[in-house]
Amino acid sequence: MSDVIITVRGEHETRRPPEQGVVRVSVRTEGPERGAVVERLSALSQPIRDDLTSRKDAGDLAEWSSQRVSIWSNRPWASDGRQLALVHHAAVEFTATFEDFAALSWWVSEISARDGVQIDHVAWQLTPASARETEAATAAQAVQVAVDRATAYAKALGLTTVEAREVADLGLLTRAEAAPAPEMRMMAMRASADAGGGAPAVDLQPEEIVVTAGVEARFAAR
Repeated sequence: MSDVIITVRGEHETRRPPEQGVVRVSVRTEGPERGAVVERLSALSQPIRDDLTSRKDAGDLAEWSSQRVSIWSNRPWASDGRQLALVHHAAVEFTATFEDFAALSWWVSEISARDGVQIDHVAWQLTPASARETEAATAAQAVQVAVDRATAYAKALGLTTVEAREVADLGLLTRAEAAPAPEMRMMAMRASADAGGGAPAVDLQPEEIVVTAGVEARFAAR
């Protein structure tokens, strides 16, 4: 009896709580004089650098980085069509990775009240080691689902032996449109302003990180 070729998909999803919160903060200022704008930016951003350095030294922060200062100029237009005087802009971006979410929340709430500071984004993630481990385990589970599905098909046909012939990410064995696996989805923050007029109240709600994996596999059954 010739082999029966069975082609199946296997998919698996893993949910894990985030282990790190990555905050992206920018400091911006503008004015009519370039030198004064740069000095103002330095005065606004230096306390943030000092704060992040002390937190890193104390072990409260996993890591942080700062982008170079960006400086540009433009001439805005008035509502009557007149071009106004030159305005100079300066900005610098900070990225800080927290593993203590309570500390992250307090820091974001405190720093967002400072002049010129803007909270651009908060993203949740696993540590690199955990991400690799989770992705590998999820992919392995997806393969096992494919094996179990092929075995069930073979059993329904009265066959008893199943051997793997090909295993690949979704879309590589067939032409069905699908995203490669594994895939990690992460949630960002939600923030709201304090109705009382004080410092912004930042509502940080880290949700589970979803890691998905899918494979296509061909088996020979007899």
